[in-house]
Amino acid sequence: MEILKNLEEIKIEKPSDIIIKQIKNLISSGQLNPGDRLPPERQLSEKFGVGRSHVRDALRKLEFYGILKTLPQSGTVVAGLGVTALEGLINDVLDLNDHDFYSFVETRVLLEMHAAELAAERADVDDLIKIENALNAFEKEVDAGKQGVEEDLLFHLKIAEASKNSVLNSLLLIVIPDMIKLSKNLDICGDGRYKRAFEEHLEIFDCIKNHDKKGAGNAMKAHLNDLLTFSLEKKNKEKNK
Repeated sequence: MEILKNLEEIKIEKPSDIIIKQIKNLISSGQLNPGDRLPPERQLSEKFGVGRSHVRDALRKLEFYGILKTLPQSGTVVAGLGVTALEGLINDVLDLNDHDFYSFVETRVLLEMHAAELAAERADVDDLIKIENALNAFEKEVDAGKQGVEEDLLFHLKIAEASKNSVLNSLLLIVIPDMIKLSKNLDICGDGRYKRAFEEHLEIFDCIKNHDKKGAGNAMKAHLNDLLTFSLEKKNKEKNK
């Protein structure tokens, strides 16, 4: 219908984004200046009226991009940058949530392939135990007819951890949780996809355990292929609107 062209999709903001915007407003208005310390996480949670996980997510993103920093015995403080620079950085962080979905997925695939390859090369016995425990927990959820979103997330994060690359691990800590939640919301993993996902997880783990670097990267790429295909189709549909 013609009228549909004049309607816009309703975008529901995440609590963490609203928190980031409020911090930006405090910086813009001069109530929060470079070097100022933020209240403790618990107090912020009570003031915002949201769970501490939302506050933690917001602070984690702001710290990752250098807007906030944690100092020993001082807590979390605003970085020593000019107000204009801080505002620009915060806008960039918020814009990540309105990104090109396909580019975001493509980046995740590249990062996770590399993480799997490095894990196959560097994982020690303790790493393998952690990855296997996450794999078993995911299997238990799938066998119970559940999607096991948190267990799925943990498996991927343990592989990133086993890469022994702190920067790569930090990047995936930012990307993976939101991506898995988004996949669930979009029902990308419907129609029994999680049963197949477990088999793919098992293949990735076997490659890592056997130090098969190339195999681990390829197995991870195959595992994420459905998500990549979905995001490309979504991009093409939006382009043709």
